[in-house]
Amino acid sequence: MRLQVSKWGNSLAVRLPASYAKQSGIHSGDYLEATITPSGEMRLAPSTLSTNKVSLLKALASLHASLPQTTSVMDALREEARY
Repeated sequence: MRLQVSKWGNSLAVRLPASYAKQSGIHSGDYLEATITPSGEMRLAPSTLSTNKVSLLKALASLHASLPQTTSVMDALREEARY
């Protein structure tokens, strides 16, 4: 399908046909990941990243909890310091 590129502020925009959106499972407000192939082809795919702040914060808290806790770098520096 041939799509027209339009000016949208300082950017360019392409309007996706409803049938394409339905087939790809994207909805208004969803995010897409855009990539450019080495041949210059542009590809759009539904983003797998969560855009919900609450779920992002929960994921970060879970990640933080799974990281190993080591001794304080500042404490180690203070112990080695010669005054």
